[in-house]
Amino acid sequence: MKTLNVSISPHIRTTRTTQTVMLDVIIALSPTMIFGFVYFGWRALLVTSISVASCVLTEFVYEKLMKLPVTVSDLSAVVTGLILALSLYSTAPWWIPVIGGVFAILIVKMLFGGIGQNFMNPALTARCFLVLAFSGIMTTYPGVGGVDAVSAATPLQLVRDGGYVSYAQMFIGNHPGSIGETSAAAILLGMAYLLIRRVITIKVPLSVVVSTVAFVALFTAVKGEPITLNYLTVHVLGGGLLAAAVFMATDYTTTPVTFWGQIIFGVCVGLFTAVIRCFGGMYEGISFAIILANLLTPLIEKWTYPKPFGVRRGVKK
Repeated sequence: MKTLNVSISPHIRTTRTTQTVMLDVIIALSPTMIFGFVYFGWRALLVTSISVASCVLTEFVYEKLMKLPVTVSDLSAVVTGLILALSLYSTAPWWIPVIGGVFAILIVKMLFGGIGQNFMNPALTARCFLVLAFSGIMTTYPGVGGVDAVSAATPLQLVRDGGYVSYAQMFIGNHPGSIGETSAAAILLGMAYLLIRRVITIKVPLSVVVSTVAFVALFTAVKGEPITLNYLTVHVLGGGLLAAAVFMATDYTTTPVTFWGQIIFGVCVGLFTAVIRCFGGMYEGISFAIILANLLTPLIEKWTYPKPFGVRRGVKK
């Protein structure tokens, strides 16, 4: 007789399916996508379309070749393609989202067993791969309309060099950046929808943002540099932190399920982000921070899983 292995609690009962959850995420991403298309122009739409098509086609072809059930209807590949596209710049050549989409689905997702089996966020891992492999292209920022690449500094670059960035510009999204990271207003609108629909909770996004600000302030003070409200605000609104905290750090598969596990996970993301931004050679760092925290998820869950009633830790029968 086979042994029935039951995973640790909490055991969540829900009528939701993968498809309905992914549809909610797509709806939540819509304000960010629409703003990106309007602000950066037709190239943003092109990059997004290619990214989604690459992810969906890769999953479909792989499952056909391996004689597996086709799962593209669950919309998870669509969400991966959208999140990958929103982390790219509108000036990226067409083959960048193709390579990123294939890497995300084939290498990170399908080769580890498909949805629910990957230990890192596919879209973020693909973005990190693209940054390492094509750093020149991945750091070329688009101007308004998305036609010409420009050397204009992002808000994070400006404040790191002692500049000042308008709060209104950061909130609305009138500054250089990737397709889906510039408009804080659009991101917050999407977050509100996910919270109302109970697709996510506030624990991970809030712990990521608060811990990032706290560690950035701490490390900046240690370095003996001035700390201003504008400087700290830019770290939240002027880069990819907010979008990543809402849409990427909350990934079900790669994030702890326990209450304190999610808090610790968010703090780890904030710590890694602050270290990279304050001491590293990158202005951003949130993507790599989440990937590193993903690797700690099994350990965090082991630390924080609920103790069975009447059982003491470390006591052997």
